[in-house]
Amino acid sequence: MADVNRGNRPLSPHLTIYRPQLTSMTSIVTRITGNALLISALLVVWWFLAAATSPAYFATADAVLTSWFGDLVMTLSLWGLWYHTLAGVRHLIWDNAVGLDLDTAYKLGYAVIGGSVLLTLLTIAVIV
Repeated sequence: MADVNRGNRPLSPHLTIYRPQLTSMTSIVTRITGNALLISALLVVWWFLAAATSPAYFATADAVLTSWFGDLVMTLSLWGLWYHTLAGVRHLIWDNAVGLDLDTAYKLGYAVIGGSVLLTLLTIAVIV
């Protein structure tokens, strides 16, 4: 039978109602970095395949990856790799039922953000 009170019921909460929280934002960014790392891995595979194909094709691929755009993509990929790794460690900690209280969860979230930036800068300093 049709629900006659359909218009009188409250609507389900939506993203426009909620205030973004650190834990939800770091979770969303973890998913984004995981997918973005797949794309950057494809760029590296393209570079290797170009190296195996011909010198002219490798020159094209190398020009793309060593341009300012390629440097930007690889730097962001490096940050994404560190971020995704640290977020994974945070989830391993949570899987052991440690740090699930709100205060510790926020501290771990800030540690993931700060640690990923710091480790990215340290990696760049070592590489350059």
